[in-house]
Amino acid sequence: MIFWLKFFHIAAMAVWFTGLFLLPRLFIASREADVDHAHLNAMGKTLYFGLTTPAAAITVALGIVLMAFGFQGAWLPAKLALVTLAVLLHVYFGQLLLDLSRGHARHGPMFYRVLNWCPLLLLLGIVALAAGQPGVLPLLGGV
Repeated sequence: MIFWLKFFHIAAMAVWFTGLFLLPRLFIASREADVDHAHLNAMGKTLYFGLTTPAAAITVALGIVLMAFGFQGAWLPAKLALVTLAVLLHVYFGQLLLDLSRGHARHGPMFYRVLNWCPLLLLLGIVALAAGQPGVLPLLGGV
């Protein structure tokens, strides 16, 4: 049972972060002069509401279930802090998407290019903490 909970938790996280990686690219594309803004808005809303948000909810819900099964340790508060930042970034992307769909672009392409790196940094931190948790390293041959 734990295997499947972890499996779906990780799979949902992969889908969630894929959306977080793609949304800033759509924001950058929406700042181009000769693009179909209606099409980009539809793609962004489908990505955000149809895929990324449900994956985020599943990731968080399964994470809570896994914590109920006793996953704990000093690494957990740090991981939860990074996950909280990822959720806040997700909500911020939703606000940016809403603004862009209304024609109110807050930022230029360079801001979105820099913002594009935030999900990667969060993902690397979360994975490092999860991989280094006690009980995992002995299974990997004491790496």
